[in-house]
Amino acid sequence: MPKPFRILSIDGGGIRGLIPALVLAELERRTGRAISDCFDLIAGTSTGGILALGLALPGDGGRPRYAARDLADLYLKEGGRIFDESLWRRLTNPMGLRAAKYPSDGLEGVLAQYFGESRLKDALVEVLVTAYDLEKRDAFFYRRRRALADPRYDVPMRIAARATSAAPTYFEPLLVPWPGDRDVLVDGGVFANNPALCAYAEARQTLAQAGKAGEDILLVSLGTGIHATPYRYEDARGWGVAGWARPILDVIFDGVADTVDYQLRQLLPPGADGGPRYLRFQTDLDAGLSEMDDASPGHLDGLQRAAEGILQRQAAEVDRLTLMLRP
Repeated sequence: MPKPFRILSIDGGGIRGLIPALVLAELERRTGRAISDCFDLIAGTSTGGILALGLALPGDGGRPRYAARDLADLYLKEGGRIFDESLWRRLTNPMGLRAAKYPSDGLEGVLAQYFGESRLKDALVEVLVTAYDLEKRDAFFYRRRRALADPRYDVPMRIAARATSAAPTYFEPLLVPWPGDRDVLVDGGVFANNPALCAYAEARQTLAQAGKAGEDILLVSLGTGIHATPYRYEDARGWGVAGWARPILDVIFDGVADTVDYQLRQLLPPGADGGPRYLRFQTDLDAGLSEMDDASPGHLDGLQRAAEGILQRQAAEVDRLTLMLRP
């Protein structure tokens, strides 16, 4: 029986990207294979976009430069550098009300260190990374397939990673000039914090162009945790623009992710043999673990426990997926 076209999709969530990175590290350990050998397409938004590009980044001999465990270490070692708010910035820009909360140089320095000048067309598998163009008011997708066809879209991976992670209020937009044109890009989470449905559409188009429109699909979707803290009516009814500035991102990101999960459960029900065609790995977050920019040791420890919780609560699904991904 032919293998299905395999898709990996990774949600956005800032520092909470540690959760899917650790789940993927466990999959690599169990299968004995690199994630780029297990999937035909890897999609991501924001922190998930950084992971998607990192997993597809070529290294020596055409092998992946990083294992998933290496990318988990990115959060553990570099989180404080990415989300570095100096005392002066806190005093002159309280709560990010005057400008982006964080300067971009920390994030850009980490991306330059990890990605160098590797280009999108050289990704080891098909990748899809989301962003949003503020000037054109349109969704924007960095795709290996497009980079191979049009050199104008063949940007360094660090540029695609910076664009997809430009979360509004946290980091300033990224300006990408072209001859006679430009893109002004922010985090794709504003429309696809869970990019799994975008990845599904991309896979269908890829298969149709290859004359394989009838080929089956396996889609594995990794979340970065669900906010457990409610926004109470008594609080929200008094919010104006300033009060909604941060909560609205949470509401949009969570709402989009849940909607995509619902849609894909309808589009990809179990196959005729009862086997899964869509798997979603997600967890509720304990109080205090929902922040996207808290790189403190205690918060990182909590995120590691959240990843362990996924592996324990969804152990049967992890076991089944492991068997499906082995050679």
